[in-house]
Amino acid sequence: MKKSRYSDSQIISILNQVEAGTPVTELCREHGMSSAAFYKWRAKYGGMDASLMARMKELEAENARLKKMYADVQLQNDVIKEAR
Repeated sequence: MKKSRYSDSQIISILNQVEAGTPVTELCREHGMSSAAFYKWRAKYGGMDASLMARMKELEAENARLKKMYADVQLQNDVIKEAR
């Protein structure tokens, strides 16, 4: 997965600047980002603070790890069924 150019705290501060009244187009130009990226962030992280954002990323990482574990177990199960 591609690493973001912006840190979690930068994303939160950008979202807070818009809530304070800065126009989206001006903010996007200032930070060198597209308005689509801003609206994607707002949909995903809107209303969060830095601690909630960090917790969400931890849960996403754990979920990915659990999905991989499940896939490995299913693969082993399929191999055992075929061997019988």
